[in-house]
Amino acid sequence: MTLDINAPSVEPEELIQVLLQSPPPAPRLSEVGVVAQVGDGIAIVSGLERALSDEVLEFESGVRGIVLDLEPDRLGVVLLGASERVAVGERVMRSHRVVSTQVGEALLGRVVDALGNPSDAKGQLKASALHAVEAEAPSILARRAISRPLATGIKAIDAAVPIGLGQRQLVIGDRQTGKTSICVDAILNQKSTEVICIYCAIGQRGDAVAKVIAAIREGGMMERTIVMAAGDEEAAGLAYVAPYAAMTMAENFAGQGRDVLVVLDDLTHHARSYRELSLLLRRPPGREAFPGDIFYIHARLLERAGQFTETAGGGSITALAIVETQAENLSAYIPTNLISITDGQVYLSPRLVRKNQFPAVDLGKSVSRVGGKAQSPAFRSVAGNLRVTLSQFEELEDFARFGTRLDDATRARLTRGAAVRGALRQAERDPMPTVEQLAVLTAANEGVFDGLNEADADAVISRLRNAARRDLADIADSIAKDGTLDDEARARMLALGQRARDPDRSVDAPDA
Repeated sequence: MTLDINAPSVEPEELIQVLLQSPPPAPRLSEVGVVAQVGDGIAIVSGLERALSDEVLEFESGVRGIVLDLEPDRLGVVLLGASERVAVGERVMRSHRVVSTQVGEALLGRVVDALGNPSDAKGQLKASALHAVEAEAPSILARRAISRPLATGIKAIDAAVPIGLGQRQLVIGDRQTGKTSICVDAILNQKSTEVICIYCAIGQRGDAVAKVIAAIREGGMMERTIVMAAGDEEAAGLAYVAPYAAMTMAENFAGQGRDVLVVLDDLTHHARSYRELSLLLRRPPGREAFPGDIFYIHARLLERAGQFTETAGGGSITALAIVETQAENLSAYIPTNLISITDGQVYLSPRLVRKNQFPAVDLGKSVSRVGGKAQSPAFRSVAGNLRVTLSQFEELEDFARFGTRLDDATRARLTRGAAVRGALRQAERDPMPTVEQLAVLTAANEGVFDGLNEADADAVISRLRNAARRDLADIADSIAKDGTLDDEARARMLALGQRARDPDRSVDAPDA
């Protein structure tokens, strides 16, 4: 029986017949839980027996949380908002989905939180999709060998601790040694490349993040950079989720065949946030009060980086993970865990900071386990013995402090070592193109800077860089094409270095 809604009048009997013949609506069943306890960043919920691990729960107050602990009579939930807004006794509903973040081109040039929501004043995002923050790491068959270099623009790193696209590299050191500065310079050096950058600040102060954003914007890289901020004033759950969300955003670009650089600043704060949540949830503490799965949370994060095959998208994710040490203790729990997970580390020494050597890269304790395979032959030919020269110099420098008489050969090695170490000094926010780095290193190896004080050496290096930028464009193109540096090019670099030291002296150089 049908009812004509356009009829001038409808009899009550007809309406009753239509309602009786219509199928009843399908019942909607939903579980409703109750907050039994609220802590600093966590909540204990009862009544949701079918909730799943990592599922998002929605609280009556509007706060969301992630199920972290599953027990027969209760759930341990990590809050993604202020715990002050959650009250004991309020209702909790299941969302039937895992925690996700926004991904896509719309995020480039924006400052977002750990869930991809905008934190700047540029309006709402029009992201392409929502992806789960947790994902399985690509299999071995989906990866290929690292063979392309990631130029950081920092002489000490590109020459002696090279990083390849797809590598997982630690930047490790005490507080105030320049860890964040090195990573920001690496981002700025991608201006002439197609690499997309993601800076993930975990537990950092708001003013520190603002300085990084200002540096990236001044360096002209903001349009190809995503800044994710999970500050120390926000919930610990957001700091826990942030690096996984950053890696999810990177995976979206890598699946399109693009190269991505992810800076995680820093994983020490990430581990502390997870320890805080675990202790509040009454998980058994282990070494240094960290939970037993502290290694796993970083392993499953960093294993998502790599150089991928064409079937897996063909892109790459390079991870620069910052780790803070205390009193130069590299054998602490979190640093040793991360050293065993990653492909090498750049160690920044406070001893070099006290000597005004910036960047304070200690080449004796820094290593790159795979980046050397991606380093260009030009760098290998110029900086092949850089480590040996500096290690011998530091050993002799310590020996010379005793006031021992030194022969001429030893004094010459000390002079050369001091000049080479001085040549590795580099100003902040001043990444150098490859040809300028090679010109400076060639001049240092050949003794152009021997005997100069710091101010004079910096002036000579500045003149040499200007000359290289002006006169060595053809060599820069050749290096970009095949990565090699022949004897003629090396001789031209040396001649430029000698002219930079003594502009009034005529130095013969091979014709271009």
